[in-house]
Formats: sequence, structure tokens, C-alpha cells
Amino acid sequence: MSKKTDFVNSLKTMSETDLQARISEDEIRLKKLKFAHATSPLENPMTIQAVRRDIARLKTELKNKAKS
Repeated sequence: MSKKTDFVNSLKTMSETDLQARISEDEIRLKKLKFAHATSPLENPMTIQAVRRDIARLKTELKNKAKS
């Protein structure tokens, strides 16, 4: 399986509080990456996009759990 598939499957087992904690951690990580990229270019700038997508997946899963 790919990393993305493993990540999505692990989201389904997380509780709402775990999802919220992970979202806040990833948002902090994203801010740090953006700042580091602004001061000096990152070796792999695609990590910023990957973190943004992970945050979106986390928020989507949180919204789906809230509906249920």
C-alpha cells in the first residue's frame, strides 16, 4: 500500500480529539515550513504541499465524524 492509503486508513480509527490535535500540530509544522522556505529555499518544497493536503484530509475526516 502507498503512504497516502495508509494515512487515510489510520484516520478512520482516530477519535475526534486526536484528529483535532493532529490538525493543530500539522498547522504549526506548515507555518514552520513556510517560514523556513521564505528565509532559505527548502530542499524539497513539495513537502509544503503534502502537509497542506494532509491537513485537508484531516479536516475532511473530522467533518465526516462530526456528521455521524
